Amino acid sequence: MSSDQLHTFTCLLMLWSALAFAETENTLPASPVAKPFAIGETVSFNSEILQQQRTINVYLPAGYQTNPSQKYPVIYLLDGSADEDFIHLAGLVQFNAFSWINKVPESIVIGIANIDRKQDFTHPTSIEADRKAFPTTGQSARFIRFIRDELQPLVSQRYRTTAQNTLIGQSLGGLLATEILLKQPDMFTRYLIVSPSLWWDNGSLLQARPNHDFSEKTVFIAVGNEGPVMIKAAKDLADYIRQHKSAAGRMTHRFYPQLNHGDTLHLAAYDGLQFIFAIGAPDSPLN
Repeated sequence: MSSDQLHTFTCLLMLWSALAFAETENTLPASPVAKPFAIGETVSFNSEILQQQRTINVYLPAGYQTNPSQKYPVIYLLDGSADEDFIHLAGLVQFNAFSWINKVPESIVIGIANIDRKQDFTHPTSIEADRKAFPTTGQSARFIRFIRDELQPLVSQRYRTTAQNTLIGQSLGGLLATEILLKQPDMFTRYLIVSPSLWWDNGSLLQARPNHDFSEKTVFIAVGNEGPVMIKAAKDLADYIRQHKSAAGRMTHRFYPQLNHGDTLHLAAYDGLQFIFAIGAPDSPLN
């Protein structure tokens, strides 16, 4: 190729590139408009019981605004901060409520944002080393009163709710959910308990074995491959519920050998939501 031909080719290539770039520019929006993408609302309020400003994240189902006469069940989520489990679990509720899936009813999700989860989710321990390592622990009774006497009435007053409510807790949240189930089971109609930290205080919560009737409750208990202590504690809890079974209640226990403490929650919550609501499934006894 001669120098003149090379010069001509180079000029044509530059012209083609410029035209292609101009065409690309012309296809872009002149002035794109961006706005926040919201999946719910955040509500802050003063708790007299806790003496704190507390926050909840709220997911409202798609039909909430368009059907003002409809009431919805409520799912309460421990560890419900925006940077914890609120977003992915609200997504599971939405997904399972899609009309082509229809495994979970359209529901309100209340994510309880944390301030000090070790303080709120644990009952007092007799283990001196744990008291020193975690000095704020042991206030679960106060937090349970907060949920029962302040949060649940606030939600019922602010939103259109049915009497059906669910509690979801994992790890220390599973410990608290278990404490509520064993001590004040009527606070919720359904319990989804994942990887509960029942080793706390040498397993004293299960050892107490309060004599409650779970005849009207639906309970889903799950644990991953999280070591013998966690696996045994989840099974012991399931066995205890079975001992107090009734034909009117439902319970199942799932083990996820391929998952660990860090990733069991999402799959367990997917299965658990479908089990505890059991839309289209026949009623079954505690098993």
